[in-house]
This record gives sequence, structure tokens and C-alpha cells, in this order.
Amino acid sequence: MDCLQVVKSAPARARMGRGLSLGRGLVLAFAGLGLAACSGGVLDPLGPVGEGDAEILINATVIMLVIVVPTILMAFWIAWRYRASNTRAEYLPYWSYSGRVEAVVWSIPILTILFIGGVIWIGSHRLDPFRPLESDVPPIEVQVVSLDWKWLFIYPEQGIAAVNQLVVPAGTPVRFSITSASVFNAFFVPRLGSMIYAMPGMVSQLHLQADDPGEMWGISAQFSGDGFSDMNFQVRSLAAADFEAWVGGTRGAGPVLDQAAYAGLTHQSARVPPSTFRAVDPRLFEAVATQAHPPGPGPQPGGAPHAGREATTGGKD
Repeated sequence: MDCLQVVKSAPARARMGRGLSLGRGLVLAFAGLGLAACSGGVLDPLGPVGEGDAEILINATVIMLVIVVPTILMAFWIAWRYRASNTRAEYLPYWSYSGRVEAVVWSIPILTILFIGGVIWIGSHRLDPFRPLESDVPPIEVQVVSLDWKWLFIYPEQGIAAVNQLVVPAGTPVRFSITSASVFNAFFVPRLGSMIYAMPGMVSQLHLQADDPGEMWGISAQFSGDGFSDMNFQVRSLAAADFEAWVGGTRGAGPVLDQAAYAGLTHQSARVPPSTFRAVDPRLFEAVATQAHPPGPGPQPGGAPHAGREATTGGKD
């Protein structure tokens, strides 16, 4: 798993640079010196939602640094100014109150809270996960099921499915419907933004988009048991023609994701390699979301979950 990148890639940095002042740019440059070799994190976005999340994070950090940096500098200045050897510093042992000091002490935190609250309030409404993205391109639908410990992606419009592999067309909004067939989980693609819960018996909505072709990774951001640390999945953003080619290739190979195949997926297993299904039961997601399909059997006697258990249930990509 890659670490966060503070210095953004050139295309993303160009898109965000329009809203950054010189001071904010300097803050990012100095903060990224130690992490310049890292990539794939929330500060290396590939879509509009990820860019919005990164902008909120950067703005909040800059607002807080406006207080933190002067406070640290003032602490050093006071230590130097009122050192024991400086006899010219005014010493007031009986001083107890100053209206001006009180005004500064209270007004700065209040202003900070107002600024940060405004940034987060506006951003949270603009980036509401249930809010469709503005685009001239119609969105595609992807249904997501959280299992132990793997992710199932169903493409109802294309009639295919994949395990631990999410493939989307670049420049096209994606409407995710997310549920869990087991315990609470959290679906998160750091470069696309907006982590959201996957809950049994409920369906969460999420709208994301990858602007350009690229490869990313997605994670489970909610501890869910022994295989949690390996509950990652591949994310690929492809050009429209390449996406159609992938869909066509998937339809031509692999088994069908019917109730029997899904029952096999519900068994606990870790480090499951990516695989695909050439067809899928169109009622499967609804049955999982309404809990018509029971959850998996849970831990089995004999120890840790089997690695790659479902490798033979689907066609490898």
C-alpha cells in the first residue's frame, strides 16, 4: 500500500493550483519534501471528488497553520526576550489582567473555528456522496458488496461482475450502490475520495469519477476481522474504448455468478486474487441488500481464513 503524496502530480496540481495562493503553495512545497517519493494517496487525486476532498484538507491545514506557526515563533521570542540575562525586559510580577490580551486570546480561536467550519460546511454539501456529479456523460451503475474479506463489484448494465477488481471508464461518473453481506465495512478509494460505510441491510449511495486513465487501489477502512489488513482491491480507470474491450472480454470468459457461486464467496477468505464473472443474476444485489441471502458462515474451526479460497470461482483477469 502506497503512502500519501503531499506534492501532487502535475495534472492534478495544475487543476488545484488555480485556487491556491502563494502562501499555500509554499506550505505544500515545504510539507512535501519528506514525502516526495510517495504516491497514490488522498493528496494525489484523480477525480473531482478527490480534488474537492484534498482542497478541504489543504485549506483547513493552512488555516490552522496561521495560528500554529505564529504561536511557535512567539514562544521562542518570549523565551529569548525574557531570558534571565536580559535586564531591559519589563517584569510585572503582579500583572493579572489585560483586556487586549483577552480579546486576542478569544478572538483568534473563534475566527479559526468560523473559517474551518465554513470550509467544511460548504465542502460537505458540495461533495455530498448522494449528490450526482454534474456531467454531460451519463453515469454507469456499479453495485458493491462487502464480504469477508473481499469486495464484489456488480455491473448491472453490462451484466458482469468482478471480485477485488473495480474497472471504470475515465471521464464518466460512476454511481455506486454499496451494501454489506457481513459486518459493517467502509469503502474507500483514496485518489477518488469520499469514504462511505457499507452496512448490512442498507444501501449507501456514492458518486465518483476518475478524470484520466490510471491505476489505483481501494481499501476497507473499517476493521472487520482477521482478514481486514488484506481487504484491498485494484482500481483501473480506462479510456472508453478500453473499458468496452474489457467488458467484452469479461463476457467471453469465466463462470456465472449465480446463487451457488455467491454462496461460495460468502465464506471467509483472505488475499483473494482478482477474478471476473461473465454473467450475474440480476436480482443478486437486491437479495443481498434485503438480506434475502443469509450472511456467510463465519469463522470455521481450524484457524485463520484460507488465502485465495475463491480463486477458482471466477475467471482471473
